[in-house]
This record gives sequence, C-alpha cells and structure tokens, in this order.
Amino acid sequence: MSALDGQAALVTGSTRGIGAGIAAEFARRGAAVAVHGRDQAAADTVAAAIIRDGGKAMAATGDLTDFGQVESVRRQIEDAWGPVSILVANAGGSFTPPAPLEQIPEDGWRATVDGNLLATFLTLKSFLPGMKERRQGTIITIGSAAGRRADPRSPIPYAAAKAGIAMLTQDVAAQAGPFGIRVNCITPETILTERNQDRIPAGQQASLADAHPLKRLGTPQDVAAAATFLASDAAAWITGVIIDVAGGAVLV
Repeated sequence: MSALDGQAALVTGSTRGIGAGIAAEFARRGAAVAVHGRDQAAADTVAAAIIRDGGKAMAATGDLTDFGQVESVRRQIEDAWGPVSILVANAGGSFTPPAPLEQIPEDGWRATVDGNLLATFLTLKSFLPGMKERRQGTIITIGSAAGRRADPRSPIPYAAAKAGIAMLTQDVAAQAGPFGIRVNCITPETILTERNQDRIPAGQQASLADAHPLKRLGTPQDVAAAATFLASDAAAWITGVIIDVAGGAVLV
C-alpha cells in the first residue's frame, strides 16, 4: 500500500507552485486529491494532469477569505468523495511589495494578512468540526521562513501573517489533539517554483543558494516530501511542530 491510500485530501492554492507539487505527490502516494484555486481552468488543468498520471483528482474553486465560499469548497468535495481526512492549508502569497513599515499601504497589509492568515483560519474553521466529530484527521499548514526570523528586507505583512499561521497551528494542535487530530506547520524558505524560476535572475538564484548551509534553493518536491511524511502514519505521534524546509537558512 502507498502511504496515503484511500484518503481524501484537499490542498488549497494548488493550481501552481508548492501546492501543485504537494497535490501531485499526494496523488502518487494513493490519495484522492482535490485541487483548489480561484481559477476554474487552472484547477481543471492540474487535476487533469494528475489523472493522466494515473492519480485521482477533482477541481474545487472558491475564495478562501469568504467563509461561505470555503464551505462551498468543502461541500463540493464531500458530495463527490465524502469527508476530507487530509487538509493542507497552503493558499497564500505576498500581495504588497516589501517596504519600510511606514510605507506599507493599508490595503496591501489587509490583502496579505487576509490572503494568508484569515484564509487559513477560515479553512480550518470549516473542516475542523467534521474531523472532530469523526475523531480523525490530519491538518498541515504552510508558513514561511520569513515568519521565523527577522530581516530588514522582509515583506513585513507576509512575515507577520506567516508567523501568525505558525502560532495558530500550534494552538489548534493543542485543542484538536484530544480528538485524534494532528496539526503541523511547514515553513519553506525560497522555493524554485515556476514563477520564481522566471522572476529571480540566475545570478540572484546563485547568491540566494549560497546563503543556505545546503548551498541550493528548495523545490516544490522538497516541500511535498515533508507534507507527505506529516500526512502519513509514519508521523502518527507528531503534532504541533513547525518544520523548516529551508536548507538550513533559518539557522544562519
């Protein structure tokens, strides 16, 4: 048997990058995977690729900053497959450029905090009650190394939101543990997604890699491997942890 055989999983924000990598790896490991995003065509494309590779997938769309739409996503999956047993709250991003705090626009702050911390909160709020009723479930949140260490160049709204996600994860782990639910957080550093490959010049990629003790940047597969471990029975006695998938960058 594969590590995730017979389980239904939702990976939010999985139409590209880290989320798409996690969704594809979960499917390879035997899970039925709901690919989520706001763009129906993009979600359909990723789901179709998983199916072509022999996996089981469906697309589910909705704005995770709107609780009604989060509930709609949950119902879409439950109507098709039944309850979600593995939830990866990955959706997010930095929605305003890095700047000194006093130059950060209020709408940029709100967009970034809502798109990360609020979206994660509402996703857990929707799926956690059913997991508690069934006394079974695994939740993985996605934070960031930006929320683990201070840096004068940090995108402050994003770092603050991701730091909040890490603490949210641990508080929920403490609350949900007695119901048999495990909740853990993965905090990646710079990951060479398709988007980052295009927007970060090769020279800067080399400089960033050199700042990591492992002397390379991460890949979506690095994060997917950690997520697969946390979702599997191999991590059955692990909850409330923050795992830096960061090439050692948080150490230096």
